[in-house]
Amino acid sequence: MLMFNLSKEDLRDRKILDCPAGACSFTAIANKNGADVTATDIAYYHPFEQLAEKGFNDIEHAMLNMEKAQSNFIWDYFKSVEELKQQRIQALTDCSNDMKESPDRYIPAVLPVLPFKDNKFELTLSAHFLFMYADRFDYEFHLEAIQELLRVTRGEVRIFPLNDLSCNRYEHVDKIVDFIQSQGYVTEEIKVPYEFQKGANSMLVIKKV
Repeated sequence: MLMFNLSKEDLRDRKILDCPAGACSFTAIANKNGADVTATDIAYYHPFEQLAEKGFNDIEHAMLNMEKAQSNFIWDYFKSVEELKQQRIQALTDCSNDMKESPDRYIPAVLPVLPFKDNKFELTLSAHFLFMYADRFDYEFHLEAIQELLRVTRGEVRIFPLNDLSCNRYEHVDKIVDFIQSQGYVTEEIKVPYEFQKGANSMLVIKKV
């Protein structure tokens, strides 16, 4: 909620898409707090047992890299690499359990194509994917992916953060914003009360009018 500057009241009774959702606990916890969240990710093509096993392996690998790159992060929300690891494991566990109980909430998909009707969701949240992997996905992919998120959303899309993995602002953010505005959408860049990766404390909000 800090990443997207949301309160529990903002979530309640809203139809929300988390894309890509990964093996995190947002869908499980938000639905228990009165939201109606659907998660979508390429990972959901795998059975949840495989997803959980892969998730644990990924956490172990990520924590080894985190030890080497601690200076790129701000250690106030997470106090240490070990605490981060434990929270990631808890999130994976929550996700895995919820997938067993409510598999219909977890929809496999690969951006820039989503299997949802136009304007299905009031709010779409997209964290730690778009903009972050500038070395792997080009400008055209970002544009197509954002347009697809907008297609399935009738209210607003929120994207966090605006930085790439090198802690730099994604080089085409302003170009993308100019194009989106030319299509009649309203955009706003908002600082949020969460910063783990240094400099990554802003989200892009795109609203339909």
